[in-house]
Amino acid sequence: MDSSNRTVSFAAPRGFGTTLKSDLKETFFPDDPFKQFENQKPLGKVKKGLQYLVPICEWLPKYSLKTFQYDVLAGITITSLAIPQGISYAKLGQLPPIVGLYSSFVPPIIYAIFGASKYLAVGTVAACSLLIAEIIGEVASPKTEPALYLHLVFTATFVTGIMQTLLGVLRLGILVDFLSHSTITGFMGGTAVIICLQQLKGMLGLKNFTTKTDVVNVLKSVFEHRKEWRWESAVMGIIFLILLQFTRWLRDRKPKLFWVSAMSPLVVVVSGCLIAYFAHAQDHGIPIVGDLKRGINPPSIQFLNFDRKYFPQIVKAGAITGLIALAEGIAIGRSFGIMRNENVDGNKEMIAYGLMNIVGSFTSCYLTTGPFSKTAVNYNAGAKTPMSNAVMAVFMALVLLFLAPLFSYTPLVALSAIIMSAMLGLIKYEEAIELFKVDKFDFVVCMAAFLGVAFISMDMGLGLSVVLGLVRALLYVARPGTCKLGRLPDSVLYRDVEQYPDAARNSGIIVLQIGSPIYFANGNYVRERILRWVRDEQSHLETTGDELQHVVLELSGVVTIDMTGLETLKEINKTLSANDVKLGIINPRLKVMEKMITSHFMDKLGKENVYLSIEEAIENCKFSTSKPKKTTSESGNSSKGAGDASDDASQQV
Repeated sequence: MDSSNRTVSFAAPRGFGTTLKSDLKETFFPDDPFKQFENQKPLGKVKKGLQYLVPICEWLPKYSLKTFQYDVLAGITITSLAIPQGISYAKLGQLPPIVGLYSSFVPPIIYAIFGASKYLAVGTVAACSLLIAEIIGEVASPKTEPALYLHLVFTATFVTGIMQTLLGVLRLGILVDFLSHSTITGFMGGTAVIICLQQLKGMLGLKNFTTKTDVVNVLKSVFEHRKEWRWESAVMGIIFLILLQFTRWLRDRKPKLFWVSAMSPLVVVVSGCLIAYFAHAQDHGIPIVGDLKRGINPPSIQFLNFDRKYFPQIVKAGAITGLIALAEGIAIGRSFGIMRNENVDGNKEMIAYGLMNIVGSFTSCYLTTGPFSKTAVNYNAGAKTPMSNAVMAVFMALVLLFLAPLFSYTPLVALSAIIMSAMLGLIKYEEAIELFKVDKFDFVVCMAAFLGVAFISMDMGLGLSVVLGLVRALLYVARPGTCKLGRLPDSVLYRDVEQYPDAARNSGIIVLQIGSPIYFANGNYVRERILRWVRDEQSHLETTGDELQHVVLELSGVVTIDMTGLETLKEINKTLSANDVKLGIINPRLKVMEKMITSHFMDKLGKENVYLSIEEAIENCKFSTSKPKKTTSESGNSSKGAGDASDDASQQV
């Protein structure tokens, strides 16, 4: 059908139930997960539902021996990285090193069953480990109350799991979106700086060190205890760090040699153990990890502590670390999925993370997610399915059952070198520079997180950055984009005249575009901005002797409107009418049209002033009759109150 024959739809508004169903679907189910159940028999729906809730039921029946070979290789490779990282990050979180190994056994099995990403490798992460130590350390000392501290960490992990599962079940992944890319970049960079500085304790062989995490107190502690510095520890640490950085450089230059970088932390740990054992490193001021018991994870459900005295800090630690772990893990899973053109369902991932942390808290594990370094190794090693996590769990069980005591000779300086090497890769100064070039406010958000974490505290830095991000979002909401449109030369397209100065304008007609919903937060601004456009246009036309006769609002970008927004449009219409200027509307969206009809605004505006396109609106305005001047008799027929209102409205313009 010819578009010129189309007319604006003034269909009766939909019922409340239909509108509510549509809104809920768009809010909580934008990916339409129920689509797959259409045209399915009852048994087929059960099968599809099981595959959706438990992803292993989808890929395991199609699993082949060839795929298993790839996953075994990837699983062995990430196990070699999980051992040193597990011990290192557990020490960073002031936890027994064996807990770090436990956390690479049970959670990966859970993720292999419920996880949606083929390439994500499960493990502990440095930022959350340090954050847990900082928050839980405020109510329980890991040195004087190690048992209580450990139990509170398990409880915080349980709270994290419950929160993550609920977010996934209720499909509230939108909350994670408040941790913007610039916030994560700044937070990770600031965390990397303070973690690197804290590793000076291990690199220099210090026995006494501050429990605070900010840069000033850490550096102060390092230099206050300079009499404890041991050159033997420093030399060993520098050699290990150079080796690790060299393998990272080699991996970047020759990606096929990724396995060299993946194996290097284990090489550092093994060589450190040999040096410590044969050279009696402890006698030379180089401390070692100490006793590591043989055996798989003991149950810890009986140690969960919900005492009201500690509960606020437990919830704080669980919530903050849980959100960070979700944001990092989901972003990493999606990033690697995009490389193979595969989609990762964020809500299913939240449920998987939540379940593995709940079960982990019952089995002597602390918070786990999808660390970038391990996931990158898993991807490059050729992982095809989440089975690589199960393979890692099997080999980690063998390590726990037979090899764990051998790692008790690991020098702390080796762990410090591993952590420092990993953290140096998280300081993404190139991204900060790019943010500065592209968006100054994003750069401010990034630096707020970075400086706040580095010089105040991790939770304060993160909170400050999130608040700034919310302020920016509110500014976008309260100050929506508006622009005046003009016709491009030799075209039927209408674009922003500021962006395209050569766009032609129609004398006596002004077309304004509003680019966001109109509601209570921005209604007053929209009204003031439109009337300002009108005043500016009238001033311009006065110099040419013309008059402004039509104001047309292009509402394609206004997806919804509330009562305040409708009142705003009524006020605009009233003000323009008082000055003999007609208001027209182009392409109101479904929700907007329904509310205009229900509120009777459409009756006041007139259906003849609603158009499908800018071209149609311009043509109708051009061929409309010129506005008549009011006669004395017409003015006399008006009531005094109406006349006063018109005077007030005209004064606004």
